[in-house]
Amino acid sequence: MLAVVPLGLTLLPTRTTSTRWWFAFAVPGALALWLPRGPASIALAAVYLAGTLVLIALAGRHFLQTRAISPRQIALYNALATPSIAALALVAERSSYQLFGFNLTVLSLTVAHFHFAGFAAALIAYLAADGLAAVSVPLGTVLVLLGFFLGDPVELAGAVVLTAGMWLVGWNLWRRSQRTDRATAILLGVSASVLVLTMLLAVSWALGHVVDTPYLPLRWMVATHGVANAAGFALCGVLAFRREGAR
Repeated sequence: MLAVVPLGLTLLPTRTTSTRWWFAFAVPGALALWLPRGPASIALAAVYLAGTLVLIALAGRHFLQTRAISPRQIALYNALATPSIAALALVAERSSYQLFGFNLTVLSLTVAHFHFAGFAAALIAYLAADGLAAVSVPLGTVLVLLGFFLGDPVELAGAVVLTAGMWLVGWNLWRRSQRTDRATAILLGVSASVLVLTMLLAVSWALGHVVDTPYLPLRWMVATHGVANAAGFALCGVLAFRREGAR
């Protein structure tokens, strides 16, 4: 909310040259995570939800201006739409309401997941890839979301598609690192490299819920897959593209 999204907004072709407006929504959203569940945290989460709807409006305006539906543009629209899913889950979780029957732990993880697997992954796919690599990231994200409602096999299919897409994006990031300055190359290399392991963990998690195969417990998935994707892939990725833009 306070780092990856505002950094990413400056990289998008939606005339968000300043991100100061975003913090008016994101700071309340971040505070909602730390306060106890109740009226105050619900109200702050609702403020953040309103901010994410602005991103959807930006996506709509961009579409009306360009009329573009290429693989890269689909990734762009996915990046701008998915924070609203995270924000809706945050409002529900702060309200102690099991939205669509999901328990509060799943809802809290959805908040993180749709910022990183949603916004950050689609954003970097838009910036770094094209064709199959760009479109497979939003497609995999949507399948994973549908898997919550349609069952574990659909979620497994989404994890496989998303993993393939992320590895293609990672390959593009690695190739990009070969033709830039050293600091940017390191950031791109880290962003690409962590995907090899983290996405295997995602597939093993989804597979273990369909057939009897081992997978990490939820706490360890958060500590490995979650933290590595957040700090290694997402943050390093947007910082690398910020450096490229500054150059």
